Amino acid sequence: MSDSATWVAVGVAIGAASLALIAALVMLFVVVRGRRSSYAAVEQLLRESLARTEDLHGDLAAALEEARTETQRARELGEIGATIDLDDLLTRTLEAAGAITGVDAGLIRLPGPEGGEALFATLGMTTDEAARQPVAGPPGGQPARAVRIGYTYTHDEIRDESDLIRGGVSIPLRDSEGQPIGTLAVFWRGEAREATDAELAELEELAARAGPAIENARRFREARQLADLDALTSLHNRRYFHETLVRECARAHRYARELALVFFDIDDFKAINDRIGHLAGDSVLAAVAERLQSVVRRADIACRVGGDEFAVILPESDLSDAEQLYRRVQFAVSARPIGPFERLHLSAGLAQLRSDDDAVAFFERADEALYQAKEAGKGQFIAADGLG
Repeated sequence: MSDSATWVAVGVAIGAASLALIAALVMLFVVVRGRRSSYAAVEQLLRESLARTEDLHGDLAAALEEARTETQRARELGEIGATIDLDDLLTRTLEAAGAITGVDAGLIRLPGPEGGEALFATLGMTTDEAARQPVAGPPGGQPARAVRIGYTYTHDEIRDESDLIRGGVSIPLRDSEGQPIGTLAVFWRGEAREATDAELAELEELAARAGPAIENARRFREARQLADLDALTSLHNRRYFHETLVRECARAHRYARELALVFFDIDDFKAINDRIGHLAGDSVLAAVAERLQSVVRRADIACRVGGDEFAVILPESDLSDAEQLYRRVQFAVSARPIGPFERLHLSAGLAQLRSDDDAVAFFERADEALYQAKEAGKGQFIAADGLG
């Protein structure tokens, strides 16, 4: 029912209640006037009239509450597609699912690209919990309206059952052409039960709104990621590096977190280009980037800043973490030949974020440390804060 239709229905109900009350009072007046001696009958009629009025008021209150709920629900569904940011969109979708009565937790699963790692977004449950939930479709790949999930536990091995996931239901997410793109699932804890038809209908409406918006946001993210990648090395490019450094510096200052930066280049790379040519030199850069990528942590942000210069942003890290990363990269690059070169070396500048640093000052300190490392003999690192 639309918002306008709901409020029209409420108005009609209010008018009916008012007419009923007026009619009851008129009837009461007629009765009192015609039968002044029958006070018991008058009292009975009055009680009945008051009871009917209270019932009407209760119905009106329920209708108003239902109208408010539907209006809020319509507003939430309308806001789901109002963003192109994938993380924000997944959060809004899960919050709308969590608002359904009886739902304690939820997850969205989107398959990874070309068999890669799936993307999970969760509400009211950990990522580990989400990864263990059976939210795939039925065997054989046949389409299904929903998949009901139920759990039975061995009670002798469980001390606290109040927080156990008892069951759930998953609904396929589809794009604008009806193709499956992922799964929306909700769960409840405490007592075992079945999802009602009304809950399924709400979830299906939510999935129908969210599916196309999620697919659009995912395509936008993929396009943006391609624009943020260096074509030669597939690392993040210079623009992405500086944008991310600004964001990570702000985040570290806001939450009093540590942040480290490693800025390095390939020693004597100009001589390498002069010896084997620029095209072969590009293959050296690509090989160094591949080995760099193999040793960074998942949380680290590896970038090609320009030419033979690379940088790695290390969230939640200090200078000792930066030194360890430099040594891993140095070993990965120098342990095996790259093209005709038996051994390549890297020089690096390390820095840890200070309380008075902004992104520019932070980068400049790492850049100065790299310059000092090159001047000191190459194949080594210098820490902007005295380590090295």
